[in-house]
Amino acid sequence: MARNKEGMPPPDKVRTVLYLITKATVGGAQRYVFDIVTHLPAGYEPVVAFGVRGKLAQDLAHAGIETRELPRLGRDIALLDDIGSFFAIWKCLRTERPDVVHLNSSKAAALGALAARLSGVPRIVFTVHGWPFKEARNPLWRAFTYLASWLTSVMSHATIVVSRADEARGKRMWLAGKKMHYVPLGIEPPAFLPRKEAAASLAITTTRPRIVTIAELTPNKGLRYAVEAVGTLADRRVDAEYFIIGEGEERQRLEGLADERGVKDRVHFLGFVQDAAKYLPAFDVFLLPSLKEGVPYVLLEAAAAGLPIVTTTAVDMEIASARKLPPADPHALSDALAHAVGRTPIHAAGTSKDSFPLDAMLGETIALYQSADSCRVA
Repeated sequence: MARNKEGMPPPDKVRTVLYLITKATVGGAQRYVFDIVTHLPAGYEPVVAFGVRGKLAQDLAHAGIETRELPRLGRDIALLDDIGSFFAIWKCLRTERPDVVHLNSSKAAALGALAARLSGVPRIVFTVHGWPFKEARNPLWRAFTYLASWLTSVMSHATIVVSRADEARGKRMWLAGKKMHYVPLGIEPPAFLPRKEAAASLAITTTRPRIVTIAELTPNKGLRYAVEAVGTLADRRVDAEYFIIGEGEERQRLEGLADERGVKDRVHFLGFVQDAAKYLPAFDVFLLPSLKEGVPYVLLEAAAAGLPIVTTTAVDMEIASARKLPPADPHALSDALAHAVGRTPIHAAGTSKDSFPLDAMLGETIALYQSADSCRVA
């Protein structure tokens, strides 16, 4: 299950690390937890506690990782359930007696930080997967989530942020600013298929430049603006076809929009594709037109595949091959896509221009765990 990593000295004794996350389903925070717990070096024993069972729970079981289900821990705020969740977390901590608690997702983190402090856990690490108070919601809700995020950071010994933007916000927090540690996400590059094999596997035959998005089909992904942009490309007689990999509530609406804009033959909905990233070499440009986003793993994968990237300023990360545009602007998207298609030779994908090593992320994270050796509760 665990294996040695070069440059990561083992602790002086086996340490139990309890990872707490609200939903063991699908998402960036879930992938983050899975990548860490399945790559811990010798000397660390992971346990993952969660509230909502889903794909992550299944993947952890398949990988042989111990889990603890806390059924009352749900995402929505509910006073009685939250009180029950707190005591369930506290009981779990008293049973497991972890050396380190690693908190993920806002609700589980807030409850977990308090329970861990009261339980005397030597080291509490909190990873911010995007500050929730950045969301465009009513001022009262944002003030409440800011207070919860601040309290969680204050009660933790170290707070990990995965974007420079979140680091800047965190460093301005009173009493918590000095606890901020920027640790960029890392991945193991997918086992990319050769271009022709990837295209054939997806039944793609066009010789036009291929634009691709891998995303859940929800309003926050801004895919309607991508379809509009493809319509503008067609109006400008720019040859390109657009492939959307993923499923979601917006599919029917997006299909109707493609028909309305007269690009039904240029916009292809491939649905959910297992291990979709390995097919990226089949494409020439990666597009992520998000209205709300954090640090999406799919951009790291697109960069690893060597694709030029067109995205929006909603994304809190910097990638050398990415061009960022204002959200909800189909004309700016069409200009950027026309530029990318015009400059990118077809079949150019496949050479990594950005490096996001998983070992680097893991090493910096474990260094924060190991601070417990010389630093007790601060």
